[in-house]
Amino acid sequence: MMKSRGDEEEYWNTSKFKAFTFDDDDDELKESKEAVKSLPQLSDQDESDLVEKVSWSGEPVGSISWSVRETAAAAGGGAADGGPAFPSRIPDDASNVAKANSGYSLSSLFKGRRSFAAFADASGDPSGRILAPEIPKPKSEKQDLIGDWSPQDAVKRMQQGKAVSLERFRCLQDKMRLLDWSVATHDGNVITAVLISLKKSLSKEVLIGELASRQTALRHFLNYLSESGDEALLADVYSALGRTEDAALLRYKRHLSIADEEKRRDFLKGCLSLQFCAEDRSQVRDQLSLLERQMLIEEADRQAERGGKAEIFQRFPRRASIPHMPLITTLYYCCFYHYDQPEGSFSSPLNIRHSFKISEKQFFVTALSARAKQKSWSDVDALFTSRSWLGFTRKKSPLAFQKVVDILHRNGAPVQVLQDYVGLVDDAEARMALAHQHKCHDLVINTYRDAKDRRLLLGYRGKVEAGSAAERKIDQLLNDSQIRWKN
Repeated sequence: MMKSRGDEEEYWNTSKFKAFTFDDDDDELKESKEAVKSLPQLSDQDESDLVEKVSWSGEPVGSISWSVRETAAAAGGGAADGGPAFPSRIPDDASNVAKANSGYSLSSLFKGRRSFAAFADASGDPSGRILAPEIPKPKSEKQDLIGDWSPQDAVKRMQQGKAVSLERFRCLQDKMRLLDWSVATHDGNVITAVLISLKKSLSKEVLIGELASRQTALRHFLNYLSESGDEALLADVYSALGRTEDAALLRYKRHLSIADEEKRRDFLKGCLSLQFCAEDRSQVRDQLSLLERQMLIEEADRQAERGGKAEIFQRFPRRASIPHMPLITTLYYCCFYHYDQPEGSFSSPLNIRHSFKISEKQFFVTALSARAKQKSWSDVDALFTSRSWLGFTRKKSPLAFQKVVDILHRNGAPVQVLQDYVGLVDDAEARMALAHQHKCHDLVINTYRDAKDRRLLLGYRGKVEAGSAAERKIDQLLNDSQIRWKN
C-alpha cells in the first residue's frame, strides 16, 4: 500500500533513520549527483527494457563492475578468439566478489585522474597510459614487418611500396643478397634504401670491401654520399678504392666555400700537392695565378679610386670587387678599365690573353663588348682593322658581322656606327632585314638605287620621316634622269 507524500514526510521526520539526500557534505556523493543529473531521462521504455539483464558472471549487464571486468578481459586477451569468456564456475556471491575486487566506485569514474588510474591498474600498466584496449593492427601489416621473407621477396615488397623491416637480415650473406636483388631491379629508390640500411649496420671497411666488386651499387652509394654531403665518408671510400684523383677533386671543391681571399689562395697552394692528373693540376695552377693577379689589380684600383687619380673610376664607378671572378669577367674588367695598359703590365688585357691562352675569338668578343659599353667607337673600329701584305686595310672579324651588329646595338651604338657593320653582312636578305630593323636609311636607299627598283624606293619613301635627309635623298634619286629604272 502506497503512502501519501505527507505521511512519508512525517515518517522520516519521526523516525530515527535519516533519509538519503544529495545535500550531504560528502564530495563523492556531490559528484555522483552531478553525474546522475547529466544522464538522459528515460521515456517510453518497453517492458523488456525494465527487465534487468544479467551477464554470465552474475552481474547486471551495463553495471560498473561488469564494464570493468569486460575491459580487463579484453586487455588481457581472455576473449582473443572473439567468443565470450565463460567462467568455469559461477560463484554463489558473484556480485560481492566483483564489487570487492574491482576497486571502482561511482565517484572514481567521474573523477578524471582517479578513473584513469583505475583503468591503468586494471590493464596492468602502472603509467596510466592505457585507457582502453588497443585496437590490433591488420595482420597483413604485421606480416610485412615481421614476416619471414627472403631477400628477393623483401625487395619485391619494397618495389610495391610496402613496409619491410631490413633489420631481420643480420648475416653478411643475407645483406649482400639483398643488395644484389635490389640492383637487379634497376630501381634507384630501392637500391638507395638498401644501401642506407647497410651503411648503418655494417662497418665502413666491410661495406667498402663489398661494394668494390659491385660497381653499380658503388656508383649509387657514391652519388648518395655526394648528395647528402657526407664528404668525410666519401673521401674514405675514394682513398680505400685507390681513386686518388677523385679524392683530390673532392678536397679541391672546398675552396668554393672560402670567402677570404688570402685563405683561399693558401688553400689552393696546398691543393697543388694533391695527386691531380696533369690537366687538372694545370687548371689549379692557373686558378691560383688568376687569384693572385686579381688581388694585385684590386689593391691598385682601390687605391686609385680612393685617391681620385684615375678619371675612368669617376666616370664609371666600380660596382664590385674583382677577386673570385671568372677569367672572362676579369678580362672584361681589364678591357673596360685598363685597355691602354702596356702588355708588360699585370692588368693589361693582352697580358691576360697570353698568360691564360685565351682564344682570339673569345678575346675579340670580350673586348668588343667592353669598348662598346664605354662608347669608345674608335677602339671598336680598331678591332676590325686588318692590313694586307700590300698595305691595304680592310675590316675583318673572327665573329659573324650579324652578331657584331647585335652586340653593338645592345650597347647603344648610333646608326652611323651600325650602318658600317650592317653593310658588311654577307647575306643580302639578312643585310636588308638588319638595315630596316636599325633604320639604316642610306644603306637601304643605295641598295634600291643599285637595283634600279623605283617602286621599292617609292614605298620606302613613305617610311622615312618627312623633311629628313633620307627623304630628300630619295627625291633627288627619283628626279635623276640619268638613272634607268626597271619599273
